[in-house]
Amino acid sequence: MHLDRLRRTRERMGELSVDALLLSVGADLPWLTGYEAMPLERLTMLVVPGEGEATLVVPRLEAPRVVERPEVFSVRPWDETEDPVALVAGLVGPAERVAVGDRTWARFVLALQDALPRARFRSAADVTGPLRARKDEAEVAALRRAARAVDEVAVAMRSRPFAGRTELAVQRELADRMREVGHRRVNFAIVGSGPNGASPHHEPGDRLIGPGDVVVCDFGGVVDAYCSDITRVYVVGEPSAEVRDTWAVLAEAQERAVRAATVGTPCEDVDAAARRVITKAGLGDRFVHRTGHGIGLEEHEEPYLVAGNRLPLALGHAFSIEPGIYLPGRFGLRLEDIVVATVDGPERLNGAPRDLAVVA
Repeated sequence: MHLDRLRRTRERMGELSVDALLLSVGADLPWLTGYEAMPLERLTMLVVPGEGEATLVVPRLEAPRVVERPEVFSVRPWDETEDPVALVAGLVGPAERVAVGDRTWARFVLALQDALPRARFRSAADVTGPLRARKDEAEVAALRRAARAVDEVAVAMRSRPFAGRTELAVQRELADRMREVGHRRVNFAIVGSGPNGASPHHEPGDRLIGPGDVVVCDFGGVVDAYCSDITRVYVVGEPSAEVRDTWAVLAEAQERAVRAATVGTPCEDVDAAARRVITKAGLGDRFVHRTGHGIGLEEHEEPYLVAGNRLPLALGHAFSIEPGIYLPGRFGLRLEDIVVATVDGPERLNGAPRDLAVVA
């Protein structure tokens, strides 16, 4: 698998006339090597020349964590008295067109620019982004497992009490339940109750959830290296007619966007499919973000479902579809599932109920 990814990466480098690819922290490195670097002040960097051996430069104290794959890369541990930037520059050699990982710390990029004064730098995402965006069967299977795990949490919360608890308490329960169902890491757990739900990325606080509150829960983490992400809405007691009517608009918008997410459809057209429904209901200015983002080793990656992105969806693209409607000072609503573009049409990975969950 990793050898095939290296082959395709080098083909892409050739298409873009990139002489060397430099990957540090971030998802590109484990995608190519299986090794996830810790975000340390000590440099870890994979050097991939257009031809010849790829080399992983890694702090010696981190080297025992590397599962070596000699057919893909060699390992060059560096000692505390060595200069890792100089080691990388030596491996890059006379390369003039260098692509560097988007998550690489600025201090290392600046040092590399000094060490390679003849090189012109560009984003490594130009090389790896389109390759990582198209998931293979094993990756889609991992995303399915992650979706099933987070579905369990979403369903379990339907029978849990919300009233009288703080947003933070609900957030902690979401995180605990994600770990219980197999998440190795919790990436986020947004809990926005009442007027706080109108802030899409609300930071949960000490607000007490009470009767009539609409509670937006957006949460996800990592299972088998791949990410989960889901949003469901819970209402304490029977929702008002306004909330139900607004939810009906949102659910229809999400359904239209899911149906539109077919292979060959431009990303912006999927966004437009959701936006048309919400705009027709007179709520267009209350949908304040894109319809979706790609997902895989990272919770947000290519492709992005947003106006202006003409990229056609391709086989294996995996992404969220999550329209939202936000009424400041009152309540917010969002509905999110992960979808994969397949030869048979869009496949929804999440199966948790999509209705408004009435809770105590």
